[in-house]
Formats: sequence, structure tokens, C-alpha cells
Amino acid sequence: MSLRPKILVVYYTQTSQLKRIIDHVLAPLEGKADVVFEELKPVTPFPFPWPKHEFFDAMPETVLARPRAIQPLKVNPDEHFDLVIMAYQPWFLSPSQPVAAFLQSPEAARLLKGKPVVTLLGCRNMWINAQEKMKRYLHNLGANLVGNIAMVDTHHNLISLITILRWSTKGKKDAFLFFPPAGVQEADIQASGRFAGPIAESLSSGDFSGLHDKLVALKSVDMKPGLIVLEMRGVKPFRFFANFISAKGGPGNPARSGRVTLYRIILLAAIPLLSPFTTVASWLKLLLLRKKLNQDVTYYKGISLREG
Repeated sequence: MSLRPKILVVYYTQTSQLKRIIDHVLAPLEGKADVVFEELKPVTPFPFPWPKHEFFDAMPETVLARPRAIQPLKVNPDEHFDLVIMAYQPWFLSPSQPVAAFLQSPEAARLLKGKPVVTLLGCRNMWINAQEKMKRYLHNLGANLVGNIAMVDTHHNLISLITILRWSTKGKKDAFLFFPPAGVQEADIQASGRFAGPIAESLSSGDFSGLHDKLVALKSVDMKPGLIVLEMRGVKPFRFFANFISAKGGPGNPARSGRVTLYRIILLAAIPLLSPFTTVASWLKLLLLRKKLNQDVTYYKGISLREG
């Protein structure tokens, strides 16, 4: 009698939304695969809801990939798995600190080397740069990225920004005034079990080469050109402020408090001001540089990693 395939799910979540997405994606595989969950837990937990200053104070170490330590894993790093699902959220255009800490660990190297990996995001809508960093981590670990599922809040960028900040700093996810509930839409979470079919087929055959194309056909990734333009414009300022703030000490250091406040004010002012500009910029780029932007859309929807 053949053994059922084994799936390892590595994840970190503060709100449990990502765990709900994971559960819905994997529900159709119940009885067909053995699933092991590895929840990443920081040695010093991050707060939720976040105090506003502490939320923005977490940016430098997130962007610079200097994460807070996590607790030892429960899973045996030498155990064999037929598939690893790396489930995460972007923080400040980068993988969250607990996920980065895992990916920098020797245990991750032992667990992921040579393994097929599906990345699963539950997030707002700006995840491209975080996924590029994830691709680089996986490449350096010798893992084989075979698929990506990005579950995002599909509301307008500014609307999702307001609702996610309210959820993150006040703990309020519900609809208010004319704003919808924060986070990934419930209907999309409920429908995410459709991705289990292609995953089950690849597990059964042992061939993951066509998995991502099958997932994309089921709309696992939606790519808006305007968000590509907005994200690309945000990378350099994030890195600048990360270095600018961290030059005054580590997380919580009073010496950097003023710089964190300055960053918060500039960021919250820049996003609504830049959004109309990036909409026009993406329209112009589509008009004048259609081929290049279409190439970017195709690339970021995929799982390949650009050189350099």
C-alpha cells in the first residue's frame, strides 16, 4: 500500500486570516495527503493590534532583512516532505520578519533544499517585491519554486490601505462608514479550495513542472500594471529610510524615534499623493512602453527569477 504524500506548511499569522486561507486551500486534500503545520513564533512576539509607532518602527529591520529571532521549530528539519507550502504576508514590501528569520535559518536549508515549494500569500495588494525576495531566498536555499498563489484585497489601493491600517493598529476588521471590511474578501477565501486540484495532481504524479500554469489558469495571481509602477517607486525610499532610521540604533531605541515619526508622516502623505500620479504613469507606460510593461506583468505573474 502506497503512503500518502506529505505536505509541510510553514506560516506566520497575527490575525489568523492566513491560516483560514491555508485551511480552505488544503481542505479538498483531506484524506489524500498528510499535512504538517509549522507555525512560526517570534521569541518576543509582535503585538496585535500594533501601537502605531511600534508598527512603523518594525520597518527598518524588515526591509534590511534583520529579523527578530523565532522559537525553535517543532518539525524535524531532516524529515522528508513531498511539498512545502510557504505561506506569508508582506511587511513593507518584504517578507514578514518571522518568515525571513525562518528562511535565514539552517533548519530552512535542511527542510527546503531540493524540495518543491508553493508560495501562498494572504495580503493587501502590494506583494511583488516581497515575492522577489522570497524567490531569492528559495533559490539560495536550493528549493524549487513550483507555484504561487496570491490572495489579495481587491479593493482600490487607497481603500485597502485605510482598512488595513485600521485593522493593524486598532484591531477592527469590520466595515465602517462607506469602507468595506479589511483584508482578503471572504468570498475569495471560500473559493480558494479550487487550487487544491492541480496541487493534488502534481503530488500524485510527482511532476510539478506545469503546476504554476494550472494555478494561474485558475486566477491564482492577478497583476495590475499600476501597482507594479507604484511598488517599483517605493523600493528605493523604503531602503533609504530603513538605513536612515537604523543608523540611530535598533528597534525601540529612543534615539531613532524622531526618524520613525518622520518616515510615518512622509509615507502616509506620499501614498495618496502618488497614487493618482502612478495611475497616470502606468497609463503612459502602457501607451509608450507597452511591450516592456507587458513583459513585467508576465514576469511578476510567474515563478522564474531574474538574474542579478
